[in-house]
Amino acid sequence: MAGIHVEITLLAQLLLALPFVLALIFYVSAVFFTNHRFRRWPLHRTVLWIAGVGCALVAVIGPLAEKSHHDFAAHMTGHLFLGMLAPLLMVLAAPMTLALRSLSVPWARALSRVLKSRPARFVSDPVVATLLNIGGLWLLYTTNLFNAMHDSLLLHLFIHLHVFIAGYLFTAAIISIDPAPHQASVRYRAVVLLLALAAHGILAKYLYAYPPDGVPPAEAEAGAMLMYYGGDLIDAVLIFLFCAQVYRATRPRAAVVESAY
Repeated sequence: MAGIHVEITLLAQLLLALPFVLALIFYVSAVFFTNHRFRRWPLHRTVLWIAGVGCALVAVIGPLAEKSHHDFAAHMTGHLFLGMLAPLLMVLAAPMTLALRSLSVPWARALSRVLKSRPARFVSDPVVATLLNIGGLWLLYTTNLFNAMHDSLLLHLFIHLHVFIAGYLFTAAIISIDPAPHQASVRYRAVVLLLALAAHGILAKYLYAYPPDGVPPAEAEAGAMLMYYGGDLIDAVLIFLFCAQVYRATRPRAAVVESAY
């Protein structure tokens, strides 16, 4: 049985790493292509994308991914990398903007139609993205899903991909870097952000007192503290970026008002 477990674990790591490796290849290829056609793509965005993919890969393949199967603190470290830090860095890399610049006109128009479609607008709504992100975490840790994903390859793959995609959708809904056909208002996003941060913090405290079945109390406490304080650090960056965006958006208006007097 141990040999089968090792094979399943290795297969899961390779399958989870594949989309991130492909994302890195496509992004870098798009940068080279667009640099030959237009002005140079900002270097810091490429660095952010590479760093984001690196964070995701650390979470899904290698020693941390292996240890997360039997250590809750390691699992929670992987959650912070895969579900929070990697999405934040990759959203800041503006991949949709790069894609629209790199694709031919017909393909760029097709991508634009997809981004404006009703399903895309639905999942990009801050409330929906929060339910997928924070709600998914509550479902994972307060039901038997956490233990079940260690025994099912498909469930393991689905949950890890969901954690990343939901984290990306949530981050993109709060701080809009790429073009958004229907961006939510500042007040709406601010309220949703505060509720999401509260729900994430409450979940961490809940796990401290009531860990998933089979998780030793010491591991649960260490993992919950990582989730709470590590999440706060990443959330602080998210809040700063959100406030910086609001400031930049309102500053020109303020300048116009002052010049009127």
